[in-house]
Amino acid sequence: MIKKLMICWVAALLYVSCAGAQNQEFAAIPQPKPGEAVATFGGGCFWSMHEAMFELKGVDFVISGYAGGTTKNPSYQDVCTRETGHAEVVQIYYNPKVISYETLVHAFFFAHNPTELNRQGPDEGTDYRSIAFYRTDQEKAIILDEIKKINASKHYEAPIVTQVVPFKVFYAAEKYHQGYYRLHLNENPYLNAVSVPKVEKFRKVMKAELKPEFQK
Repeated sequence: MIKKLMICWVAALLYVSCAGAQNQEFAAIPQPKPGEAVATFGGGCFWSMHEAMFELKGVDFVISGYAGGTTKNPSYQDVCTRETGHAEVVQIYYNPKVISYETLVHAFFFAHNPTELNRQGPDEGTDYRSIAFYRTDQEKAIILDEIKKINASKHYEAPIVTQVVPFKVFYAAEKYHQGYYRLHLNENPYLNAVSVPKVEKFRKVMKAELKPEFQK
């Protein structure tokens, strides 16, 4: 909720400014390159999720966006209303010869808290829900198996509440959201208070799977 109120307010200011039109432009959704696979997950604010998943070896590209709802081509302001049904998500383009779907799923469950229902920390709402999309029956089985393993391990005090649903459509978020974590790390108090701790925790848990530059 804190992040939503802040960003919706900032976005409103941008919209009425001379730079508003530029900042409201949507990112282009790339087509997978030969040999690339695609995965889509939502785990709270896409700023930290985007950064965490990008740091994995074998991940070529990550784009933030919206999925899981019914409204076509939603804007961030639309999603703020929580009437679209969409969640903040990231779409991951990866090399399955370097990183498996199983590893991506495992990483996803440690890039956020999958036991919080319709929220992540201070951010509340269905748009922050934990959600995993599958494109094949095999992917669905992998997600469900990982949930069973993590629940059995008692890593989290509460059971995982992640939605597991078939992938339908992904809508790219506005350009100003893409790579937001890195671009505004020293400017945005929300990032330092909420996003940075999540990314740092992720790096510790997934250290062996990170790209060399992030294994510090």
